[in-house]
Amino acid sequence: MTARMRVNGVATAQVSALDRGLAYGDGLFESIRFVGAIAPLWPRHMQRLAEGCARLRIPAPNPAQLWREALEVSRDMPAAVLRITVTRGPGERGYALPAAPQPTRVVAAFAPPPVAAGIYAQGVRLRVCDLRLAEQPLLAGLKHLNRLEQVLARAEWNDPAIADGVLLDSHGRVISATMANLFALVDGQWLTPALDRCGVAGVARAEVLAACPQVRVGELALDTLLGAGEVFLSSSVRGIVPVRSLDGRSYAPGTTTRRLQQHWRDLGFSMEQGG
Repeated sequence: MTARMRVNGVATAQVSALDRGLAYGDGLFESIRFVGAIAPLWPRHMQRLAEGCARLRIPAPNPAQLWREALEVSRDMPAAVLRITVTRGPGERGYALPAAPQPTRVVAAFAPPPVAAGIYAQGVRLRVCDLRLAEQPLLAGLKHLNRLEQVLARAEWNDPAIADGVLLDSHGRVISATMANLFALVDGQWLTPALDRCGVAGVARAEVLAACPQVRVGELALDTLLGAGEVFLSSSVRGIVPVRSLDGRSYAPGTTTRRLQQHWRDLGFSMEQGG
């Protein structure tokens, strides 16, 4: 996979071997969908990045500077996925925070991922992952650099017909998919899992919650999910994706899913090209 990249504003693909992001996963990242020179969810990404930096006590980068570098690396690309990575920067060996951190910022542009035909119309197939997410409220919701749980969960299958896996916590509660947040229609009420113990609070999830204030945030048991009337995934890269089946249980997209897909189009995304 090739990418156009800036590291601290310089056109390079190299970072220090002493960088704490490499050594400890000490940092955050954002994956931002661009359509030409437009990023409809940019303000939400910048808000989450700033909040994450504050929680991790990493000096936050300047959003205006990130925007300039994002436009540089994505120039002339009709569509792109921007990954912005912010680490605490180089440091001495050991866990102690540097007295004067010098954060590293990486801004890279990638071509959007391929989209299988029909997924926005008919939906995707999911499976339940064996891996259970560990609970750590101090990190819950953050898109921090340590994604080993997702890496190991994704390694559980290689069937191309399975688009994603559902992740549960150690108590068996549904949290999310490996690459997206999840919404389910349960007894006529839309529900999305609470993310105060683990999981990533996606910006697409935030957009859905703003557009549909009737959605309840709370606990979601696997049996309840399997009995839901409708399920969809939200992702800042792929948009609103209906779920067609989960381990043999079938679903059909309904009016709310279709309305949110139209909302995504109205924001400026093309559902046919990955939301």
